[in-house]
Amino acid sequence: MDIDPVEDERGFFARAWCREEFQAFGLTTVIAQCNISFNKRRGTLRGMHYQAVPHGEVKLIRCTRGAIHDVLLDLRAESPTFCRWFAIELTADDGRMVYVPAGFAHGFQVLADQSEVFYQISEPYRPDMTRGVRWNDPAFQIEWPIGNPILSARDRDFADFSVSLAQNVANKKEA
Repeated sequence: MDIDPVEDERGFFARAWCREEFQAFGLTTVIAQCNISFNKRRGTLRGMHYQAVPHGEVKLIRCTRGAIHDVLLDLRAESPTFCRWFAIELTADDGRMVYVPAGFAHGFQVLADQSEVFYQISEPYRPDMTRGVRWNDPAFQIEWPIGNPILSARDRDFADFSVSLAQNVANKKEA
């Protein structure tokens, strides 16, 4: 998603989000919370995270300082793009945003020191519904731009996707 700036001698003004425009495209228009992720060092990798059904999150992501390599991974079993990923570079300078549908895992790798990411999210955070898949799981073959990423223990230790998928199926039956 690109902004459409109206410029003058002072700079520019642009609408970053409009409920009516999102509704016209059939996109989720609920914003339950906004989050900020600040990342000190280039190479930091956060992801791949999602919330389980029935609390799947839609996210609108924007890099407000620095630059990131942002990755979306389709985990919707009924989707024609199941297990496929998409990546986009987001920078503070370009002002671009990416819409992450529910049912997708999301993550990013920091391309510049002191980078900040702003999230608008459709569902409140539910620690009991937090899930993830490993950033380097061979089932997905995600291409990351920087080797030897800086990772949290949680992100490094997510189970293989086959195990994660079995847990998701069990969660759907309980819901």
